[in-house]
Amino acid sequence: MALTISVVPVGDGWAVRSDGFDNDMLFQAGAKAELAARDLARRSADGGRGAEVAIFLRDGALAGRFVYPAMDRELELISA
Repeated sequence: MALTISVVPVGDGWAVRSDGFDNDMLFQAGAKAELAARDLARRSADGGRGAEVAIFLRDGALAGRFVYPAMDRELELISA
């Protein structure tokens, strides 16, 4: 199952939330929160577990969704 990561507004800032970790990561700027979420997703995919990042606006609307397919480690070894 893919890791789900969300960027959501919290007070005056933004939170990165996931079923993959216990505590939210908090940021003052939405752009920094998005970069952190996408980096976590990329690392998860590189490690073999796909991930999806959902970015939400302050009004609750979905602003964007990014899918990171799991890297197939066997193919990586064969092509090297």
